[in-house]
Amino acid sequence: MQQTTIFDIDLIRRYDKAGPRYTSYPTAVQFHSGFDEAAYREYAQNSNATLNPLSLYVHIPFCDTACFYCACNKVATKNRSLAAPYVAHLRQEMAFQSALFNREHRPVTQLHWGGGTPTFLSHTEMHDLMQGTKAHFQLLDDDSGEYSIEIDPRETQSDTIALLRELGFNRMSLGVQDFDPKVQKAVNRIQSEEQTFAVLEAARREGFKSISLDLIYGLPHQSVDSFSKTLEKILTVKPDRLSIFNYAHLPTRFKPQRRINETDLPTPAEKLAILQHTINRLIEAGYVYIGMDHFALPDDELAIAQRNGTLYRNFQGYSTHADCDLIGLGITSIGKVSDSYSQNVKTLDEYYAQIDAKHIPVFRGIALNADDKLRRAVITQLICHFTLDIPAIEQECQFDFKDYFSTEWAELETMQDDGLLVRGEQQIEILPAGRLLVRNICMTFDAYLRQSKEQKFSKVI
Repeated sequence: MQQTTIFDIDLIRRYDKAGPRYTSYPTAVQFHSGFDEAAYREYAQNSNATLNPLSLYVHIPFCDTACFYCACNKVATKNRSLAAPYVAHLRQEMAFQSALFNREHRPVTQLHWGGGTPTFLSHTEMHDLMQGTKAHFQLLDDDSGEYSIEIDPRETQSDTIALLRELGFNRMSLGVQDFDPKVQKAVNRIQSEEQTFAVLEAARREGFKSISLDLIYGLPHQSVDSFSKTLEKILTVKPDRLSIFNYAHLPTRFKPQRRINETDLPTPAEKLAILQHTINRLIEAGYVYIGMDHFALPDDELAIAQRNGTLYRNFQGYSTHADCDLIGLGITSIGKVSDSYSQNVKTLDEYYAQIDAKHIPVFRGIALNADDKLRRAVITQLICHFTLDIPAIEQECQFDFKDYFSTEWAELETMQDDGLLVRGEQQIEILPAGRLLVRNICMTFDAYLRQSKEQKFSKVI
């Protein structure tokens, strides 16, 4: 696979409209209350016929302070005593969930603690939560699993990273966003370079296999010059992966964003210039563009999986574990079990009430039909590998591609004329100029998007 991308400013301006990030298809917008706990239990129990390994996502919603840009489901609080009852209820949910799955033959090959701020928990609470996980699921004890955690460097002590390694974590992502003091003040995230790099160095000393850093472009007071200074500091420590997220300013949907002064945001032209410089600099520094907002060193698992054709995409982003059933644990978490998606209730009160009543706290989801599965297969291949093998997917799904997708095939002609892709008899190949716009290409195959009149997504760039 050709590991290049081209930043074509005119194309990007023309195609920069809103659309899904395709961490699932159908997207969460299509989840509905008709898919309830009973439906989830049925799909979970039926999934044991495949004996696919399991992936666990554990949502820790608490944050000591609210970052103004954040659109995650979180509970901003200084009250650390809120964590203990949440961990206790998580352990109960694990007991309910594990009873549905064949524990003996379905090891957990992927585990992720996200948030919120997972390191909001005390060391004792983190140990207790991991012990509960081991009690109910078959965790791997040979360090071969992909066990990751999101880290806020401000929420670590001198021995936190050593503890996490001892608990079994071997990968981490560090939130940085920007080192510029003026930007940090505007978004209410004051975090020094020293704090950040101390955690990264500790992770390397403890033998973490992959370390990812998150940056955000489009925040208040950012410019090409200011953001490049942050980027150069990051490149001195050469993280295995980098995520360069686009800040979507949606204050009507996310209350913390109302604290951001819109006049301080970079102009659309400056924002694109920041992205262009960042992409060029990362490729120059030897990083591979994985897709969307992800970059990785050539020997990282994501880059290897993309070259091997085994890369996958789920609710945590790009993944190397396409064969897993994903169990979501905790408030607002999303799971993918067999041919279904499901989501837990969104508030602590609802969650505690459901768990205390001995219910799995699913409140909505969707069962995939044949068309959903077909379109998911197409979108997944395009967004992960920038190519689609038409004969292979025809054989796998037993259909005639150009007949079934006749409307979509015709629409791709415009994108071909614009240099985004090439339509061939055997494959669709996304060209270097189209890779930043892969979401637009995937949107062509989104049946629900065609029917929707309401805008619920952020801009693609």
